[in-house]
Amino acid sequence: MPSHPTPGLAPRPGAALPPALPGLVGVRLSATEQAGLDWHRLDETWGAAGEEHAVSACWLSDHLSDASLERNGPAFETMSLAAALSRRVPGKWVGIAVASATFRHPAVLAKAATVLDNVTGGRFILGVGAGWHAGEHEAFGIPLPPPRERFDRFESQLRVLRALFSDRARHRPGVTLDDPFYPLLGATNEPPPVRPGGPLLWVGATRPRGLRLLAEYAAGWPMPGNRPGDVEYFSAARSDILRALEAAGRDPAGFSFAAQLSCGTTPAHRRTALATARRFLAAGATHVILGLPASIAPDGMTALADEVAEPLLGE
Repeated sequence: MPSHPTPGLAPRPGAALPPALPGLVGVRLSATEQAGLDWHRLDETWGAAGEEHAVSACWLSDHLSDASLERNGPAFETMSLAAALSRRVPGKWVGIAVASATFRHPAVLAKAATVLDNVTGGRFILGVGAGWHAGEHEAFGIPLPPPRERFDRFESQLRVLRALFSDRARHRPGVTLDDPFYPLLGATNEPPPVRPGGPLLWVGATRPRGLRLLAEYAAGWPMPGNRPGDVEYFSAARSDILRALEAAGRDPAGFSFAAQLSCGTTPAHRRTALATARRFLAAGATHVILGLPASIAPDGMTALADEVAEPLLGE
């Protein structure tokens, strides 16, 4: 009998949920090296990751085109993609780093995240951010408000997500929320998430207002995918987050700090990546997301696991 829930089925009533931490090592197809991305590469890469015991989580970004370009380039819609791929990684965490608040109404996002929470047996992490890539917003006709309004809407989104993941939303009369952008009136989220309090919320923000929101709502912080391998940036941001948590009266124990880096395409690149990952751990990372360039996926997953992920587990 497997120790983890069967993919696609919620745990039986009374079954223990995994701790609210995704383990040490995650993987993703690199957010900045998307050339050659297609369904086959994604599906087979996640299938390979599902066989690697050193990998505890698989991650996706949320863009409508290649985020490393001003316009165009390959990108699948992330919530439906996560649902399609989750069957390939039974017993592992599935995470979004991070969903753009500008792309979705938060009630619809909450319902989609609840599906993924059920599919993964409580192993889904919903990372959220305010949105930033101007080119993809312009290309697809999606408004990108000025920063103040964008963060006003982002704060409302976090408030709605928390409300719909709450115990009160699991049954009638539901939740009512007087919000200027996304009001709720007797809203329920049925069937509910399997994890009490809903999927884990991670917040991708580091500026002063974002830090306040992070300290209020987040269970973790993912380093931006466009800063891979920047240990100095990670260390400074972690210090700012710790101060924000302290100011909010929160104990940082159990809060997740996720670093990101690319593992490149050669053994020399992977040796450098391992050294960088160790520096991230020394700087306080609790989770390291290893990026695999799409050009060498899926075959490169084995080398990434053997040469980077496995050694990290011995740290």
